[in-house]
Amino acid sequence: MGGGRWRPRCFGCMTFFSLILALVLEQLRPLPARGWTVRVVRGVVGGMRGRFEGGSAAQGRLAWLLLVPAAGFASALAFWLLWEMHPALAFLFNVVALYLCIGFRHDTRFFSAIHMALRLGEPEGARSLLEDWRGTRHEGASASEIARLAIEEALVVSHRRLFGVMFWFVLLPGPSGAVMYRLAGLLAEEWGRPDGGDAGFGGFALRAREAIEWLPARITAIVFSIMGNFEDAIYCWRSQAVLWPERSSAILIASGGGALGVRLGMPVHVAGDIVDRPELGLGSEAGVDHMQNTVSLLWRALFVCLFLLFLLAAAGWVGR
Repeated sequence: MGGGRWRPRCFGCMTFFSLILALVLEQLRPLPARGWTVRVVRGVVGGMRGRFEGGSAAQGRLAWLLLVPAAGFASALAFWLLWEMHPALAFLFNVVALYLCIGFRHDTRFFSAIHMALRLGEPEGARSLLEDWRGTRHEGASASEIARLAIEEALVVSHRRLFGVMFWFVLLPGPSGAVMYRLAGLLAEEWGRPDGGDAGFGGFALRAREAIEWLPARITAIVFSIMGNFEDAIYCWRSQAVLWPERSSAILIASGGGALGVRLGMPVHVAGDIVDRPELGLGSEAGVDHMQNTVSLLWRALFVCLFLLFLLAAAGWVGR
């Protein structure tokens, strides 16, 4: 099999084909949002916080540092041991780990169902689906507001459950980057405050996610911009994202809104109140046509990313 000469140069191809197979599996058989794997991870995360009940910011930092690097090290070690046994075992481990980390299909199902309900003139059904997806109540939301919130959610979660996972998977050995990225995101969701504050136990988890997102969120925003109206996307990114409290989400929504030619952000109904938010994006009011364009934008962005990874893998293979 060529031993030492064959093994190093197959890493790039393994990375590419692991990603392709994981994406196919996730499309054919997506994991439920509340499946056993999610329950197990959330149970561990919740148990860790329970040990620091009423914990300080320092305890939150310690808990994060105990969980995330350990998960990354364990997955990298497992990959290396399986690689030494046989590259095929490492390949399968990559696929399974990626399959567990990617959650793109689950979110596209919600988005498609909301889109169909709005197109059929059923805003109440669309609002109920949106509330299930986001986990927040939106009584009184208009059809345009529902479309706007759905587009915002799609732009952010497509990055956090697909493009961001891909970035860290490619960057670090084995699936360790993808595992750490998804776990860091989960800790920010579970331990962080909904208003994005940075005090208390979950403060470090929120700040760590922003740091981890710094580069991949900007790469995703660049891809969104290239796939849509580039000038408007860059303008919105540079001029509007600074107004949003969570910078990585703001960059994704602003660039996506500019690329699509749709106005996002703005006041919304949440839990019986009207929450004031700055405007992101540029163009017309959100509607079902913009939702269809969002689907097209995300798929084009995915194909471009996969094509670039293919070129990198091919260059690595040919160059050795």
